[in-house]
Amino acid sequence: MTEQAVAGEAGTGREVGRSRLRKEDARLITGQTTWTDNIQVAGMLYLAVLRSPMAHARITRVDVARALERPGVLAAFSGADLAEGLGSLPCAWPVTEDIVLPDHPPIAVEEVRYAGDPVAVVVARDRYAAADALEAIEVDYDPLPPVLDLEDALAEGAPLVHSDKGTNRCYTWPLATGESFEAVRERAEVTVKRRYHQQRLIPDAMEPRAVVVTPLAASGEYTMYSATQIPHILRIMLATVTGIPEHKLRVIAPDVGGGFGSKLQVYGEEVLALAVARRLGRPVKWTESRSEGHLATHHGRGMIQDIEVAATREGRLLGLKVDLLADMGAYLMLVTPGIPILGAFMYPAIYKMDSYEFTCTGVFTTRTPTDAYRGAGRPEATFAIERIMDELAAELGLDPVELRRRNWIRHEEFPYTTIAGLTYDSGDYEAATAKALALFGYDGLRAEQRERAERGDPVRLGIGVSTFTEMCGLAPSRVLRDLRYGAGGWEAASIRMLPTGKVEVVTGTSPHGQGHETCWSQIAADVLGVPFEDVEVLHGDTRSCPQGMDTYGSRSLAVGGEAVHRAATTVVDKARKVAAHLLEASEQDLEFREGVFSVKGSPEARRSIQEIAFEAFTNHDLPDGVEPSINAEHVVDPENFSFPHGTHLCAVEVDTETGRTRIRSYVCVDDVGHVVNPMIVEGQVHGGLAQGIAQALYEEAVYDDEGNLVSGSMADYLLPSAADLPEFVTDRTETPASSNALGVKGVGEAGTIASTPAVVNAVVDALRPLGVTDVRMPCTPERVWRAVREATA
Repeated sequence: MTEQAVAGEAGTGREVGRSRLRKEDARLITGQTTWTDNIQVAGMLYLAVLRSPMAHARITRVDVARALERPGVLAAFSGADLAEGLGSLPCAWPVTEDIVLPDHPPIAVEEVRYAGDPVAVVVARDRYAAADALEAIEVDYDPLPPVLDLEDALAEGAPLVHSDKGTNRCYTWPLATGESFEAVRERAEVTVKRRYHQQRLIPDAMEPRAVVVTPLAASGEYTMYSATQIPHILRIMLATVTGIPEHKLRVIAPDVGGGFGSKLQVYGEEVLALAVARRLGRPVKWTESRSEGHLATHHGRGMIQDIEVAATREGRLLGLKVDLLADMGAYLMLVTPGIPILGAFMYPAIYKMDSYEFTCTGVFTTRTPTDAYRGAGRPEATFAIERIMDELAAELGLDPVELRRRNWIRHEEFPYTTIAGLTYDSGDYEAATAKALALFGYDGLRAEQRERAERGDPVRLGIGVSTFTEMCGLAPSRVLRDLRYGAGGWEAASIRMLPTGKVEVVTGTSPHGQGHETCWSQIAADVLGVPFEDVEVLHGDTRSCPQGMDTYGSRSLAVGGEAVHRAATTVVDKARKVAAHLLEASEQDLEFREGVFSVKGSPEARRSIQEIAFEAFTNHDLPDGVEPSINAEHVVDPENFSFPHGTHLCAVEVDTETGRTRIRSYVCVDDVGHVVNPMIVEGQVHGGLAQGIAQALYEEAVYDDEGNLVSGSMADYLLPSAADLPEFVTDRTETPASSNALGVKGVGEAGTIASTPAVVNAVVDALRPLGVTDVRMPCTPERVWRAVREATA
């Protein structure tokens, strides 16, 4: 299909709402782009990192002498060699006043605390010489006990990850609202309590992490190219860690091939590359291998969830109690402690209740640190509440959809302040669910399920339901202040109207596959009335885009896109002054439509905004006090999050003899507010579904009893391919957000948040007649088979 044909689907002259093919894909798909590892600089050296093979040990000796004898090697350093001038890697989210914040050296000096902890580096003329020389480094370790089990880690006398801290408890964060849960439990007719395990997940972005640092000795300036989601935040943190003045650092995120939260980070390798380039005065590059990525890129999820609900016999929810043990790993990285706290506000989900109690305890272990992974706390919350809603429905003998219907917030009740204290501004759970049920053929599938059970078919049909909402558009600075987050949630954009009428949009968001260049062009083109093709979007460079809070938490469109919209609106306001002078009319007498100012009642008196850009540039005939520019910038700090929602339905066939699970059909209906580009929304949903289904059925980071990662490569860590996933049926309902003028809500994490419980609920639903009430994720054939055998023994 041609771009023109796709663009014409909307049937209007407006860009917003059109399925534009992504303008960035021409270079991304053909490889005519700049990934960080593509960058070549004259005189560049290559960095390789030696990593600890042990989960916990004292370092008694590091000898790099033999590595220096290897061909092509120019330098080699231990942690002690590099320690001077390097601070601790930052944690920007100390969630409580008494949180335990251990030092986090970019390279270990005295002790290693997870398998993969850096202990030495080699610098060579090519990456293969650097990697080969690692084997010549001699390191002596004095083993210490690993700390792996979250409950055992908190027991008295347990081995300590950080002996100087005296505890493995990082923090305890409570939230309690409404009635006391004890009081609600006493008057409840039914209570259900379950324990769920969120396994660790390993991010596997298409592009591995990579860093290039080029020093300019004469001025003391450094340019870092990094495959990062956060160039602006990274620049600030690098200045803090290394002591290099911020104005001497330039960070560029070129085209970045995926992140999913794993590149929302300040990594030790970035600091090490900068330190080595600073010391040697030469450009330095480091690119991770896939096995390095499994060891050293932060992991996602990793928690134990104890959850209890209290309800009436008719199915009305009375209260919810959640106790979490969250695996921090060995260190606190940029936002590690706050990830479970983001989920704290989403356990009540779309439901009304009288009581809510939440407690999260962060625990140190000798494993790779955890941090943000697609959804960041909200998939975990949605999984727990949606799983236990199915368990409550089974206890009450109710259809799972009917139980949800009896408890969700009705459309006429919006805006609605939840028991967790969030104000949901808009939504229609009834409409999304009705559409999903119709597309799914829910009643027919239930009838087939009964028929197959009655005839004893060993391949059981299961139906899973997941209704969800999420807080995204991570933004309100005042809320982040109250949560002790170390930064604000604003976002910046500027519009530059060039003299020739072309437009440059400068955005503080930093895309890594989301389609910002296309969507921001559509937004600006509509407001300014210029052709889509005349708009260029600049991003990811702290010099050309000096202001920004970057990309994560489905905030780019709801916050960054809104900043673009408002900056473009200001351009029109400034252009109106110039147009009024040129057309010899008052500003109030001007109309602006499709990029043209005209005088009311005199349509022949007109000037396009692109003509006005040139008139402002020449400045030949502007009155005193009128600025010879119509450029504008805007910083947005929304007053509230945005709250997309949806209903996801999954049908699975489970072979009770082999444990094999096959997804037969999957339907989701999401409400993401107004849609800028339907094709991009569809792609985001499909990608999110793949990641959520992968957690349900395939992916898990597995450690042995010594703390070694045994799923350290793609041969051991199962990533699904297209052949492992079903065709998805997707649709939308639309209730605009009130937190931004565009009415958008965010879509990047929705599929991941909703799909995991839908799939696991379907698996358990298939096996419930056999006595199975849970299958621990991922629901592999072995785990399903064992669950059936144990239930029927």
